[in-house]
Amino acid sequence: MRRATIHGAAILCLLLPLPAAAQTATNLVALQGLAPVSALPGTQEGRAALAANLQVTGDIQFGTQTQPHLLPLDEQRQLALRDCFITDGNATELADGLGSRLGAIYQEKARYADYKTFSNVTQSVADLLGYTNNITKSDSNSGKYFFANGTTDGKNPVSAAAAGIFAARSGVPDVFGKAYDRKAGSTGGDAFGNARPFQTLPRLYAYRGDDYFARTSHSLDWLHGPSQNLTDSPSYPSGHTTYGYTESLVLALLVPERYQQMMVRAAEYGNNRIVVGAHYAMDVLGGRTVALHAVAHLLANDPAYVGQIRKNPAVINEMSRQTNDAVAITDYRAALEAARNDLALVLKDACGDSVASCAATDTGRFRDAAANAAFYDTTQTYGLPVVHAKTAGTVEDVGKIAPEAGYLLTAAFPSLSLAEANAILTETQGPGGGFLNDGSAFGVYSRLNLYAAAGKAAALAAAKRPHAQTAR
Repeated sequence: MRRATIHGAAILCLLLPLPAAAQTATNLVALQGLAPVSALPGTQEGRAALAANLQVTGDIQFGTQTQPHLLPLDEQRQLALRDCFITDGNATELADGLGSRLGAIYQEKARYADYKTFSNVTQSVADLLGYTNNITKSDSNSGKYFFANGTTDGKNPVSAAAAGIFAARSGVPDVFGKAYDRKAGSTGGDAFGNARPFQTLPRLYAYRGDDYFARTSHSLDWLHGPSQNLTDSPSYPSGHTTYGYTESLVLALLVPERYQQMMVRAAEYGNNRIVVGAHYAMDVLGGRTVALHAVAHLLANDPAYVGQIRKNPAVINEMSRQTNDAVAITDYRAALEAARNDLALVLKDACGDSVASCAATDTGRFRDAAANAAFYDTTQTYGLPVVHAKTAGTVEDVGKIAPEAGYLLTAAFPSLSLAEANAILTETQGPGGGFLNDGSAFGVYSRLNLYAAAGKAAALAAAKRPHAQTAR
């Protein structure tokens, strides 16, 4: 059995995940969409993808892959360490994507004093973030134990409908643990299955630095504990990435002038989970797809997603339980508009100019559009090989397969029609054939390139805008 070479000091303690509840209807949709991973061991293409997943993950984590980070590698590692703490209560860690001026204003008002004590910019923004995060987190976390050992919480059986997901595609649980010689319950593996990269990689780059609260920390503190223990926390999909894309997307919708930069921040946040050794590339792609899929359905005011008061199916090493408080939103688009208007007033007042003008002020790492695009592109598929030949080399019509996806653009650029938005998403979609891109509606979301799409949507919206119209 392989033993990882850890470049740094190890700290080990144990913290088990907390219990989960049965899956909801929307959880089942997400599980169906994420399930292609379970069938990978059954085909030559799938096994090649699993091998590439470990290789790419290890190369990024150890720094041997030349990835165009937005910061020098050592600085990126330090940011990855700070990003281990999830600021899900107010999205403040992600708000630097708003630019040096607006980001500073937001982060001054939305702060974390400690793990559980935080402030928000406005109540409407707080409610929007809380509801959105709970919906997407619910879908993401429902997959943790399901894909590890086919349970809801490590021991309790799933519903008959959920159990049928594996059978329908001849899938199996614990795909990563079995593929990477760390089966569930084995020495050095996850007790439940789907061991993480820091448990399966032959070598791990571990390092010291400061955490989110500027306290001396170590990357292993956020893998083995005491800051966060992921030893028995199944890997797939990445909950951190789901959070990163969810709340970055909310901020993008609230401040459309920074949509592209917020998508880069989301990609960076997910990639940082690979950098620190917590997740595989496939975990990140799964977490991203869950977020985009759920937010699109929220924006469509899908009855299955709005008006719900639901508890999360699993709470795995969560930072702040306060975000689980019930917030019911029956009209998501109206809630978004209210939060956008409230936030604009705060930003304009503090900046002393229009939001658009202040958004253009950026001296930070997101100021270079070419660098943003280059980095984002590397995270679109992580270069993983084709698994589904039927979608490889094809252009899927987003408007026909997943028409609600267009709301991801029209909610930020309302002068666009849904048809125009979906045409843009179709035109800018990433390469096909990936492990999730099996021809399903959920699989289409794995191809969406919101960075490129937002650029085209903004250009079209600007062309439609009357010249006399003033900036907000």
